[in-house]
Order: sequence, then structure tokens, then C-alpha cells
Amino acid sequence: MNKIQKIFGAVMLLGVAGFAFSENKYNPIVNSVYSLSIAPDAVSTGMGDLGAATDPDVNSQYWNPSKYAQIESNAGLSLSYTPWLSKLASDIDLGYLAGYYKLDEHQAISGSFRYFSLGEVLLRTELDGPTTSIQPYEMAFDVAYSRMLSEKLSMAVSLRYIVSDLMSGEDPAGTAFAADIAAYYKTPVYFGREKGSVAFGANISNIGTKISYDGGNSSYFIPTNLRLGTTVSYPIDDYNTFNISMDVNKLLVPTPKDTNEVTTDVSSIAGIFKSFGDAPGGMKEELQEIYGSVGVEYAYNKQFFVRGGYYYENEYKGNRKYFTFGAGFKMSMFRLDASYLVSQSQSNPLDETLRFSLAFDMEGIRMLLGK
Repeated sequence: MNKIQKIFGAVMLLGVAGFAFSENKYNPIVNSVYSLSIAPDAVSTGMGDLGAATDPDVNSQYWNPSKYAQIESNAGLSLSYTPWLSKLASDIDLGYLAGYYKLDEHQAISGSFRYFSLGEVLLRTELDGPTTSIQPYEMAFDVAYSRMLSEKLSMAVSLRYIVSDLMSGEDPAGTAFAADIAAYYKTPVYFGREKGSVAFGANISNIGTKISYDGGNSSYFIPTNLRLGTTVSYPIDDYNTFNISMDVNKLLVPTPKDTNEVTTDVSSIAGIFKSFGDAPGGMKEELQEIYGSVGVEYAYNKQFFVRGGYYYENEYKGNRKYFTFGAGFKMSMFRLDASYLVSQSQSNPLDETLRFSLAFDMEGIRMLLGK
């Protein structure tokens, strides 16, 4: 188990680090099941990896499932694909399937499935010994229920089952259960004669058990995260609209005392409260653990979209700093989107990451078929 942890840890460290290291100050928060933190869809990632308060869409399950209660269409389905760390390997990727169904005007059910493949990993017990090929993976399945609590406010609860098989059957896979609690508030605002909106969103995700790969002898935190966001929708006229958004995040996982600490005896719930005041560097380091995104989307006639955004993480907590760009178009029954990442550091393996999403509006399909 130690061997595959080192391999997995090395790959994931490359995925989050921008290589501005300092022996004394570099102290990123360590957690397991890193794939749960990878943004899955091309719409939100085109705006800098944000989505707490953006307009509801079929991929809201990851960002804020309470938005489904306020979505216009009755049902939808989306498939997203991301080649991950493509500069390092060609067989690491993330697949994501999401969908929802509105029970009535006030409530909806939704769900998603993600599968993260680490490709083929070769292991050997001795320097010149024979190699063993394994294919580690992680996956998660979740369902959510969202409901309107007032004319402008909706809330949701999600339940999630997580599997992390790092030894591809040679050792028991790690499993965990988690829940999300989310809220979304949207109110109309007038800009002169044009009617726009302001929205606020919050999502505490992955509140759950720790995960173990050795029968419970040692356990690791999953990436419990607090996400807060806001979006202003500014209509220029009946056809042209700008959406300006911002998200801030904080991992609700204890800060390690040093970079070699990967597990503690603190429970997952106690770890949430501890995470607000346990940084060795005091309040200054606590503030460094807050990372965020800003993004803008231009929409023409609610059919053609152009997006851009910026993602920032402190240099001592991972140093992910990059721009994202995206575009998409929407027809009556389907929507196609793509996003592209440009890192501030050319040595960052996340540079040039592409994402693709294809969404289907079930109501549009039903109308097309005349049923």
C-alpha cells in the first residue's frame, strides 16, 4: 500500500503544484480522493472553475445541487470528459455523467456518476525485479433532492458513495460516504429598463467519513469543502447578456503540522471545525488557505456563449494559478461546450487541459418528437 500511495501522491502533487516551493512555508492541505476536487464540466471550468451561484444547468450537481429546484427545463442529462495531466500521461482521464428531473415546480431530484482513471501503473518490488501492472481508479455516485423554500430561495441535500481503488484489486479498495448541504438564492434586479438578476450560492460538500486502504489501521480525510459564490446577470438588451461570477473556497480539512503529515486521529467532523484555526502560521496562513475564481460569460440569444476566467491559489498552498477560456452553443434539445486552461507557469502539467461537455434537454427532445 505504501508504494501505490507514493505513486498516487506524486501524480496528484504535480496536478496541484505550480512549483514555487519554499522549504519553510510550502504547506498544502493533504487529503485523499483528490479526484473529487476536479471540476468536471466545460461550462463552469471555462469561467475559472466556479459554479456556486451561476445560472442553473444540468451540471449543477457538482457545484450546487440546490439550483435544480430553480431550473427552467423539466429534465436533462449531460456527459463530460477531461483528459487529465495530459502532459504527463495519455491514459489519465475523468468521465462525468449528470442528470436531473423536476418532480414539480418546487422540487427536483438529481444525480451524478464520476469515474477517474489513473491509467496503467507499473510496480516492482526490486530495482531489477519483474513488474506488475495495475490500473488504479476512483469513482463516486451521488443523488440529491432540492426544494424551493420560498419564491427566491432553494436548498438541497446530496448523498454520495465513494470508491478509491489504488491497488487495482491487490488490496481492498477504500470506501467512504459523504453528504452535501447547499443553498441558492436568486432575485431580479433592474439595470435601467433591463431586468437582470443577482444570485448567491453556498455548498458544503463531502461531509462524511474518512477513507482507509488497510482495514482501518490508518485513515485519511476526503476533500470536505466550503464554497461560496455570487453571480450578477447584466442584460444589455433582449439578445445580449453578461454574467459576472465569483467563487471562494476553503478546504474543511486540518492543516498538517508539516508536509510529511498525511493522517491524524481527528475525526472528520472534528476536522471541519479544527480547519478554521489550526494552521501553524496562524491567521495569516489560514487566509492563505482560501482560494477562489472569477469569471465572465457572454451569451447571445441564450444560444451562443463565450467565457473566460481566472483561478487563484496561494503559492504556499498549491500554487494553482491559471486562466481558462470556453465556448458553447445551445439548440432546443442539446448543448455542446468546451473549455481550455492556460497556466501562468508553463511547467504546470495542468497547462493546456481541455474539457468537453455534451448536454441533452429532455423537454426539447420530447417536443421534437411531438410527444
